[in-house]
Amino acid sequence: MAEIVLNVEVRDNVGTGAARAARRANKVPGVLYGGPLGPVAVAVASNEFRKALYSGKLLGHLVTLKHDGKPQKVIAKDVQFHPVSDEPVHFDLYRVDEHQLIKIAVPVHFKNEEASPGMKRGGALTIALHEVQLEVPADSIPEELVVDLTGLDVGDSIRASDLKLPKGAKIAAHDRDATIASIGMSSAMTADDMADGEAAATEA
Repeated sequence: MAEIVLNVEVRDNVGTGAARAARRANKVPGVLYGGPLGPVAVAVASNEFRKALYSGKLLGHLVTLKHDGKPQKVIAKDVQFHPVSDEPVHFDLYRVDEHQLIKIAVPVHFKNEEASPGMKRGGALTIALHEVQLEVPADSIPEELVVDLTGLDVGDSIRASDLKLPKGAKIAAHDRDATIASIGMSSAMTADDMADGEAAATEA
């Protein structure tokens, strides 16, 4: 995954007026939290911030922040958007050590539906969790967790403990025993089974 770098400037003033001034100057205002230095008001050029945001690799990933040429590792935790234009209007960053263990939600995606006997027979994939909380080193955060449906049949389920995790990562306690997804009978399969049962009863 390509490294995301944000060049920031420190804002001297805080508050709504200062944030609006930053936006008028085509910058996105934000706040840097965490560590011994306390909160610091910052801003990033709007085009640079949008490019990083729409890469899909900003939120929830390790980002390099640069101020006066000095790099610092941060995690982008939150971005607020304008309710009408949907443009980013504010962001929150958190200072982290590169190898620090952090808790973060990672999306779950599924592959090889065509290799699942249950899905090929018309079964339905029911997803219980679209993301899983991990405790993972900041420099090892995965973009996604992938579930392979190969060989799974109707009645099979995938639990969080079945997921393949990056080195040093573990599932957070409240998700550890959770069911991620299961393959059940679809309404079409249920209707077919009922029709088969009625046909068998008629023949008898």
